[in-house]
Amino acid sequence: MEKKLRFRDYLFVGSMLFGLFFGAGNLIFPVHMGQEAGSNIFMANLGFLVTGIGLPFLGVVAIGVSRSNGLFDLASRINKRYALIFTVLLYLVIGPFFALPRLATTSFEIGLAPFLPQAQHQLFLALFSLLFFITAWALSRKPSKLLVYVGKFLNPVFLLLLGVLLAFAFFKPLGSIADAPVQAAYQHNVFVTGFTQGYNTLDALASLAFGIIIIKTLKGMGVEKPATLAIDTVKSGSISIILMGIIYSLLAFMGTMSLGKFPLSENGGIALAQIAKYYLGTGGSLLLALIVIIACLKTAIGLITAFSETFVELFPQRSYGFFVALASILPCLFANVGLTKIIEFSTPVLMFIYPLAITLILLGLFGPLFGQRGSVYRLTTYFTLIAAFFDGLKASPSVIQESALAQNLLQVAEKFLPFFDIGMGWILPASIGFILGLLWSFLKKEPK
Repeated sequence: MEKKLRFRDYLFVGSMLFGLFFGAGNLIFPVHMGQEAGSNIFMANLGFLVTGIGLPFLGVVAIGVSRSNGLFDLASRINKRYALIFTVLLYLVIGPFFALPRLATTSFEIGLAPFLPQAQHQLFLALFSLLFFITAWALSRKPSKLLVYVGKFLNPVFLLLLGVLLAFAFFKPLGSIADAPVQAAYQHNVFVTGFTQGYNTLDALASLAFGIIIIKTLKGMGVEKPATLAIDTVKSGSISIILMGIIYSLLAFMGTMSLGKFPLSENGGIALAQIAKYYLGTGGSLLLALIVIIACLKTAIGLITAFSETFVELFPQRSYGFFVALASILPCLFANVGLTKIIEFSTPVLMFIYPLAITLILLGLFGPLFGQRGSVYRLTTYFTLIAAFFDGLKASPSVIQESALAQNLLQVAEKFLPFFDIGMGWILPASIGFILGLLWSFLKKEPK
């Protein structure tokens, strides 16, 4: 008999999912937005939430509604070869080649670097990243324990520590939101600016990557029927997204209020360090170090687990343990050797993947309305590939981007792709592909 989950179960799964999503970047970005938006933070935050939590939620819902077992399963509706290439690229870029190394370096720079002499940063970064990824490796070896490690322990500790800092910020505010200065970027079209900033958090990719973890966690709790899995995925995702929305908003408002005491900082990490030290002195700096390290660690555990569970299904000749080791060793090396170059060449792949991920989410979400017909998936994706190519080119290293051919191609994109300048050039091609896919499926009387 299939188990019926209780509210407490949804709370733990939602906590786990929030913990996987919410890394140091999610912590830092809203604070900086709050400083830039100033007294216009309410509308900026509203726009940010639409995409910052809306897209990840749609990704979680798409996995549930489409009744797929993860990214590869969902992308296979286009075709198997595309699904394999797309899945491998996405997991490599948001895993060992991009996001994972940055988790170690970010937590070191914000959490530990302020306490160390500049001359010793490289040595201590090597030691820290080694310890960081050994811990992440150890906690990723048993995916069935992820709910306990992240959902029941690390995430509650993270929220408790962050809650201490937020409590000081709101009970003893540094300044008034109404009087906060507004930077140029947020003086006009405030909602749209916040909307586009939330779009660029890239959490939509993470929602597809973590889909396999949600499904396997729910199955491990006794949920088997596809319909029940879909409903429970949406319920758990709702808790996670509500929590993310609350934390994002509090951090953004805290950033705005900090302008009463501090000038606009270069990034949210500097602002957080200033706020923590102001309220609690050295203890505040230590508190922030713990907050950032735990935030990065729990996301690293999730990415390593998702990467390994997916790759062991794609390449069953290797064990789960092999991929966990691979996803721990590679980012440990990249965090210390040539990370700048890795990021430089990973970013174009990331921006190439992003439009394809969004359209895949939307297709999975609305798939029941067109009977999950393959031609709709295929033509929408093939047309989106056009915009995705230009997005990747726009983010490519300067040696490529500044070539005569690249400049000519980008001028064509700017002329014929509406919204290309704000990263949404995929909308028109995807819409055309979707309509043609529907027409093709009906003309050919393609079965559901």
